Order: sequence, then C-alpha cells, then structure tokens
Amino acid sequence: MPRSQNKVASKARRKKILKLAKGSFGRRKNVFTVAKNSVEKGLSHAYIGRRLKKRDFRSLWIQRINAAAREHGMSYSVLMDRLKKANIDLDRKALAEIAYSDADGFKAIVEKVK
Repeated sequence: MPRSQNKVASKARRKKILKLAKGSFGRRKNVFTVAKNSVEKGLSHAYIGRRLKKRDFRSLWIQRINAAAREHGMSYSVLMDRLKKANIDLDRKALAEIAYSDADGFKAIVEKVK
C-alpha cells in the first residue's frame, strides 16, 4: 500500500512561509528552507521589538515629565511622590502628553501638589 501524503497541507505551509518572506533579497524569498530561517528570525525580532517599544515609550514619558517638572523647580521623583500622596491618578503617558502640549495645565497640576 502506498504511503499517504497530505500535499494540500504541506503546500499551504510552504506558501504561508514564502508569503511572509516576500520582499526579501535573493534566495530568502523563493527557497523554502532559507526563507523559513529568515522568517523565523524576523518574527522573533518583531516579538522582541514590541516589548522594547513599550520600554522606550515609558522612558520618553519619564524624560518629558522630568523636564517639565524641573521648569517648575521640582524633580521627577518628588513630583510623582506628591501626585501619589495627593491621590491624583494620572499615568505617565497622560502626564507626559499634558507636559508636552499643555504647559498651563501641567503648571496647574504642579501648583496643586506643591
């Protein structure tokens, strides 16, 4: 009895990998084994990059808040501590946006916690 092969599924798997490898240079785009390695590495870099993006943005928000707080004679850590004690629940993203786009609003927040 001949061996059963599922050509449909195996071709679909190869097509999926080669579709992801589209736009690559040389054999990476049309040789399955080379494309598979390239795609796997690319997907792992993408996964790591999504984690790094969160870290980078948090760092940016902290820098913006610190710069704005120092204009009003206060450091970042003191400002965050006083916001916590005053029960003002603003996350760093919102606070950085206020500091960046609305200087008067940020000044009002700093005056409230002083």
